Amino acid sequence: MSDYKLPVEQETAVTYKNIDVSCTAFQENEFIPGRYTCDGANINPSLNLDHIPEKAKTLAIIVDDPDAPAGTWVHWVIWNIPVTHHLKENLTRGISGLNDFGKTMYCGPCPPKGTHRYFFKVYALDCDLELPAGVRKGDLEKAMSGHIIGFGELIGLYKKE
Repeated sequence: MSDYKLPVEQETAVTYKNIDVSCTAFQENEFIPGRYTCDGANINPSLNLDHIPEKAKTLAIIVDDPDAPAGTWVHWVIWNIPVTHHLKENLTRGISGLNDFGKTMYCGPCPPKGTHRYFFKVYALDCDLELPAGVRKGDLEKAMSGHIIGFGELIGLYKKE
């Protein structure tokens, strides 16, 4: 099992345990099936998580698209998910934040043109977060600071028909 280092402010680095994130619907850097996009049911795919740190209390997920024309576009923000090794399709457990569609739910890939990358980022946290529903990605990231003990991501692709 390897460790993953993410840079943090003031030129320091924090070591997190690497969480292996996989999905039966698509593989790393492969196309996301239409079911999980704005062209389909628009529900989150199930995710399998391996190597979650034993001390994890909750999970958080951020899904974003760095290839959006206006800059990184946030599709999903959710936290205080009970620790599990399998996040079910159409997840309803946890507290939802506001995405860039102005909704507090998963909104799947929906690129205006071309192929975009979608980063499904999973964080293992050492606590519950005291955040109200509806906060944005930046607020979640600030609240998670100092509480992340594991991290993993899965990248999927999508291009509208």
